[in-house]
Amino acid sequence: MGSYVDKYYGEIKRLIDSVEVTGKKYGKQDFHEGIRQAAGFVRKCTSSGGKLIFIGNGASAAISSHLATDYWKNGGMRAMAFNDAALLTCVSNDIGYKYVFEKSVEMFADKKDILVAISSSGKSENVLRGVGAARKKGCGVITLSGFKPGNPLRRTGDINFYVPSGQYGHVEILHHSICHCALEYILEGAKK
Repeated sequence: MGSYVDKYYGEIKRLIDSVEVTGKKYGKQDFHEGIRQAAGFVRKCTSSGGKLIFIGNGASAAISSHLATDYWKNGGMRAMAFNDAALLTCVSNDIGYKYVFEKSVEMFADKKDILVAISSSGKSENVLRGVGAARKKGCGVITLSGFKPGNPLRRTGDINFYVPSGQYGHVEILHHSICHCALEYILEGAKK
């Protein structure tokens, strides 16, 4: 059993060195520089009155809720996640699940905002439609994806973080870590 644990964390170490960061605005980046760029993008957005909007399904929804709360409570930034049960079930039932983030972004996003789109597979239709709605509103976009390198989400953001793994747990751990690191980097800079 010990070798399994060693292998598990060995794979996470390897993946940290393999995360790919690309974007329309920033080009291909070193992983650490990508986090710094994302933090700067977020800081610029929120200091000029914009807010962060996090979206995702399943565990990515949990990451979205957790990080929206941390950016707000710990970072003093306006942040929200569209994971309220009534909102999800209402839009899903009345309009269709593929529209759940698109309709929310259309209603609540403003031009200065940044959408943080999280999808392990990078091909969740509702997340992709949410990104499309954010682009129509003039929002910035940060994506976090994994699984296949050709997934459609990783080409849609100003900054895209791609974790080259097909294991949900590894992808989710690194997505969570990336968002936390960006927040901590912002908070560290605020101390100076």
